[in-house]
Amino acid sequence: MSERSRIFIAHPIPEPTINYLRQYGDVEVFRGHHRDINDDELESAARRSDYIFCMHQTPVTEGMIKANPNLKGIGVTEVRDDLHAVEACKAAGVRLLVANNTEEIINGNRQATADLMVALLLDLAYRVVEADRYSRATGYFQQMTCDLMGIGCTGKTTSLIGLGRVGLFAVPVLKALRMNVLYTKRNRLPREQEEELGVEWVEDRDELISRGDFVSMLANYEPANHKMFGEREFKLMKPTAYFINVGRGRLIDEDAMIRALQDGTIAGAGLDVFYQEVGPTPRSSHDAYIPEALRKLDNVVLTPHNGGATWDSRGRQTMAIAQAIVDDIVQRQNGATSNTAGNAPAAVGE
Repeated sequence: MSERSRIFIAHPIPEPTINYLRQYGDVEVFRGHHRDINDDELESAARRSDYIFCMHQTPVTEGMIKANPNLKGIGVTEVRDDLHAVEACKAAGVRLLVANNTEEIINGNRQATADLMVALLLDLAYRVVEADRYSRATGYFQQMTCDLMGIGCTGKTTSLIGLGRVGLFAVPVLKALRMNVLYTKRNRLPREQEEELGVEWVEDRDELISRGDFVSMLANYEPANHKMFGEREFKLMKPTAYFINVGRGRLIDEDAMIRALQDGTIAGAGLDVFYQEVGPTPRSSHDAYIPEALRKLDNVVLTPHNGGATWDSRGRQTMAIAQAIVDDIVQRQNGATSNTAGNAPAAVGE
C-alpha cells in the first residue's frame, strides 16, 4: 500500500473540504485565525509536506521550494506571477495545481463582495449596528423612537468609484432598492449598457463624490492609485454621506478617513478592507489589523475583509483547489506522468 500524502493547508478552510482531502492524505491545517501564515512557517510546512494548499494572498515563495524541492504540488486558485515563484517551481519540477473553474470561483467572490457592499450600505442607511447596541443596552425603548433615524435608501444616490465586475453585480441590487447610481471609471461603459443598467456616467470624480449619499470605493489597487482618496476627497463629500470600501485599504489615506469620521466631515463608513493588510504589491504584512481609532468609533461598521466569505463561494473555491490536489495524487498513484488525463487541473512546473 502506498504511503499517504502529507497535505498542509495554509489557512483555516471549511470542514467539508478538509474531510475530502483526508480521504487521500494526512492533513495538517494552519490554525491561526487572527493572522496570516508567515514565510518561515510556510517554509517549515514545506519541509514536512508533499502538497501545500494556498488561497488568497498566501504566496508560493522561492524559500518554500528551496526548503523542499521534492514537493509534489501546490494547489492554487490561479497562477499569479506577482504572488507565486513560478520559475522556481518549474526549475524544481514542483507542480502549481490550478483549480479548473477559476473564472467561476472569481465571479463567485465578486458577487459575494458586491452583496457585502450593499449590506454595509443598508446597515449604514438604517443604522442597524447602532440600533442593535441601543436595544441591548437596557432592554427598554420608546416605541417608534426617533433616536435612530437613518437616511434610508429610496431616492438616495450611490456614487461608485470604479465599475468593474464587483460593481456590475452590485448595481442591479442598488437599483432594486430604488437608488440612483452614478459611476466613474477609466473607460466609460457603452451607452447601451449604461441604459440597461440604469447608471449615470460622471466624468469628473470630484462631482461624483460630492453628489453621493453613499460613496463606494471599487477601484483596483495599483501603485498609481495608492491613497487616491484622502483628506481632500473626504471634504468633498456631503456631511450626511457615508463612505464604503470593499476594494483595497491602500486606496485610502486611512488617517485622513479616521479624522473625517471623528470630526463629522462625513456621517460614517462601512469598511471591509484596511491599510495594514497582506498584499501582493508589496506583500507588506502577515498581521492584518484594524486601527484602534476605527474600532472606537460608533459611526463605523467593520468587517474583517470577508467579502467573498459565503458558504457557496468559499466552499466552491476550496473544493476546487482540493480537487486539483486530489487529481494529482490519484494520477501519481496510477503511475501517470502528466496532468492531462480526464478532468485533471492545469499544472505548471512539470
